[in-house]
Amino acid sequence: MKLRFATDVLRRLGEELNPSMDRGILELVKNSYDADAIHCTVELERTDQAGGTVVITDDGDGMTAQDIETGWLVLGRSTKDARQRTRLHRIPAGSKGLGRLAALRMGSQAWLTTRPRSERNTEYDLLIDWKQYEGVELVDDVELTVEEGRRKRDAKPGTEIRIEGLRARIGRHDAKRLARELLLLAGPFGEDPTGFRPVLKARDFRDLEKLVQRGYFDEADYHLVARIDAEGRGKAEVLDGRGGILFSGTHRDIATTNERAKYECPALAFEFWTFLLESARFRARSVSKGALREWLGAVGGVHIYQNGLRVTPYGDPGNDWLDLNLSRVRSPEERPSTNNSIGRVVFNDTDAWLVQKTDRSGFIESATFLEIRAFAQDALDWMARKRLDEAEKRREQQKNELPAATEASKKQLDAAVEKLPPADRESVKKAVGFAWQAVTKQFKQHESEIQLYRTLSTAGITAATFAHESAGSPIKVISRSISAVERRGKRLLHSAVYEKELSEPVEGVKGATRSLEVLSQATLDLLNHEKRRPGRVDIHEVFRHVLTTFQPFLEARQIKVETRFCQGSPYLRGCEAAIESVLTNLLNNSIAAFEEAGTADRRILVATEKADGHLSIRVADTGPGIVGKDTREIWLPGITTRKNGTGLGLTIVRDTVTELAGQVSALEHGETGGAEILIRLPILGG
Repeated sequence: MKLRFATDVLRRLGEELNPSMDRGILELVKNSYDADAIHCTVELERTDQAGGTVVITDDGDGMTAQDIETGWLVLGRSTKDARQRTRLHRIPAGSKGLGRLAALRMGSQAWLTTRPRSERNTEYDLLIDWKQYEGVELVDDVELTVEEGRRKRDAKPGTEIRIEGLRARIGRHDAKRLARELLLLAGPFGEDPTGFRPVLKARDFRDLEKLVQRGYFDEADYHLVARIDAEGRGKAEVLDGRGGILFSGTHRDIATTNERAKYECPALAFEFWTFLLESARFRARSVSKGALREWLGAVGGVHIYQNGLRVTPYGDPGNDWLDLNLSRVRSPEERPSTNNSIGRVVFNDTDAWLVQKTDRSGFIESATFLEIRAFAQDALDWMARKRLDEAEKRREQQKNELPAATEASKKQLDAAVEKLPPADRESVKKAVGFAWQAVTKQFKQHESEIQLYRTLSTAGITAATFAHESAGSPIKVISRSISAVERRGKRLLHSAVYEKELSEPVEGVKGATRSLEVLSQATLDLLNHEKRRPGRVDIHEVFRHVLTTFQPFLEARQIKVETRFCQGSPYLRGCEAAIESVLTNLLNNSIAAFEEAGTADRRILVATEKADGHLSIRVADTGPGIVGKDTREIWLPGITTRKNGTGLGLTIVRDTVTELAGQVSALEHGETGGAEILIRLPILGG
């Protein structure tokens, strides 16, 4: 008696476990790499429809009959030892054969033809007909035969695999993805000591290959080179576009955040190229901004190369395994993103520090993998700190030089005026004096605005901290405590006594607690970094979310909101945070107006209307209206009639609408009797 396997296991271990066409073919290409092939060609024949053929051919060492029987046909176990180098000193990829199985099962038949280097005149053929497995219960009920023959005189060592009768078509998108995978497999970084270069015979591959081979690494503005030695100690340096060293860092400098004595991982190198894509930087360059963007779109991302070959999905579109974009959102200055960078982590792993998942969807995230990721993130953080420090020094220098530069400019201007004819001199002096006063006034106004925004930022940071802390323990304690008071009061006191003495204050505390919960959630919601990412924004959906968030707070203040939204889902390109800030500030203004005026009938109207590719938005309330202020001045920062008001709410509304290419205006008394804000935004559809 022995353990046996049903034929269903072939489907589960093949297409169900690894359903991706490109990953399956990639495993066959990796087999060619392990066989010391220099050339490997993937050819697609009539694959635009079902029934086509995929052919993988290499010039590697080939396989003997024993290699086929004890290695190639054995699934789930690798005979390759990572510590044993190949003839070309490569470290074997060590596939367990499941990815190979997925590729072989893409068609109805798979043909293997191989010519071993160790047997000069021999050729072996094997046919796997998957239809034979449909009529039997167990895998080993199907007998496979390796046919031995004499190879042609000019036939060189190597292997060919033909997968015929494809079950599904390979579309243009699939072919492009496969082309990218093959080009990135050994790396687009200009040097490959193994000489391995797989090729896809397809037009898309040739076009993409030309793009990849351009290699714009020399155009990078910053080149980070970071390493971990065999002792787990890190170091790094940042180079400029000419290869000059800008910054250097020791292990202590890099590991300052996590304070690691060493990194528990194999020795590795991490390289990262950052490109500043401002248009002005490309005026004197030989490469265009568009060409660089196209190249980064094809090969960008931070890739991982283990034992000479790339490991997917790291660096694939959408795979931001180092959280570059999140770090940029949190601190946008001097931070790269996935759109303007390319990088690689390279290491040899003969001791199996890292193990790939069975479905080839990346590494098992062990402590070693987390250490590698932490080092890369630490190195990027260190580079960001150094760049930010340099930027601060430049700003400080400019700030210190500004008074002297201004005074020098004034002296030059005065000297020029003195050279004028006496008849013109006085009038020009007066004109210059007025201009100088205007510039000075504007400068002071900007200083005032900057200070106001700094103050507001400080208030926002404080509010966010309060919201984060209060959303946890304090509000929960208050909520649980008042619920306990309510339960015990009803149990220990007569119902009439409870209603008279405790009901009103208990309900008041419960209502105030709900308001605090809403405010905390709303504050944290506004800080959600995902909402600051640009993209398609459904305006009605954002409005509904804001109103739902504020609903308990509004109900506690007897404020009713009426919505009159037009048909459809009007949308624009921007970020959710911008649209949220507009409505949130207008709601806050109405709430404050109700409170200050003691308005009894508290209603807010939010209405939209589409016309001529624009969306008109009206937010009106039943408050006292705009009183004591000119509607042209209410948009200025710092203009407010409210005690402790910042005067920035409407400024933020105006600036946001302007950035979205819209217009904004105000009525002292609108449709509902109170203030009415009118916004007109260009939309893309909906």
